[in-house]
Amino acid sequence: MTLRVLDEQRAKALQSLCGLIVPGSQRVGPAVYIDAVLAAMPDDVRAQALRAIDALAGSTAQTLAQHERTPAFALLRALAIEAYYSDFVAPGLPGPGAWSEIDFQPPRAVDLQRDWSYLGIGRS
Repeated sequence: MTLRVLDEQRAKALQSLCGLIVPGSQRVGPAVYIDAVLAAMPDDVRAQALRAIDALAGSTAQTLAQHERTPAFALLRALAIEAYYSDFVAPGLPGPGAWSEIDFQPPRAVDLQRDWSYLGIGRS
């Protein structure tokens, strides 16, 4: 999948950060979801998110904890949580999504067709 906003270095850093913020989320490809969300953001908000990724890139669990009350961490935490708990699984990854892992089964969940095309994900 081609990313629209993130370069390879930022995508790798973001994947790692998502894994620290929401353990287990890396396997569903949250950087793909977040890249699509970033592409739809106003320029100034997108720039803020990119600065947050750059500021926290390379963090470990211990060093990331030092940033837990910063705006950069808050923004990335919100994006990581949204990417994972929306039940997103990047195209080409096997899944399952978060709902299955946390045993969240809303009524008729088996009938839901996950469609991320509104974010430009899954379009050829």
